[in-house]
Amino acid sequence: MNDQDKHWLLRKENIRKLWMIFIAILAVTVVAGFFVHQHDHFGIEDSVGFFAWYGFITCVGMVVFAKLLGVFLKRPEDYYDSESGAGTDKVEVDHD
Repeated sequence: MNDQDKHWLLRKENIRKLWMIFIAILAVTVVAGFFVHQHDHFGIEDSVGFFAWYGFITCVGMVVFAKLLGVFLKRPEDYYDSESGAGTDKVEVDHD
C-alpha cells in the first residue's frame, strides 16, 4: 500500500509531526505553570510540572490496572462454542 493511500493519521511523516506538536503542547503547559498562580490544595501540587507527571503516572496506572483486570475477566476464544451447544441454536423471530 502506498503511503499516500493511507489515512493522514497513519502516514509516517504525519505521525512524527503529531508527536512534535504534542511534545510542544506539553512543554508549553509546563512552562506556563511558572507564570500562572495555581491555587494548590496540597503541598505537592506546587512542584514543577506536577500536573504533567501526575497525569502521566495516572495514565500508566490505569493501563496497568486494565491489563491486570483483563487477566481475571478474559474468556477463552471459544467460550460460547462450548461442547454443551450453548449459543449454537438459532432462534427464529416472527416479524408479523
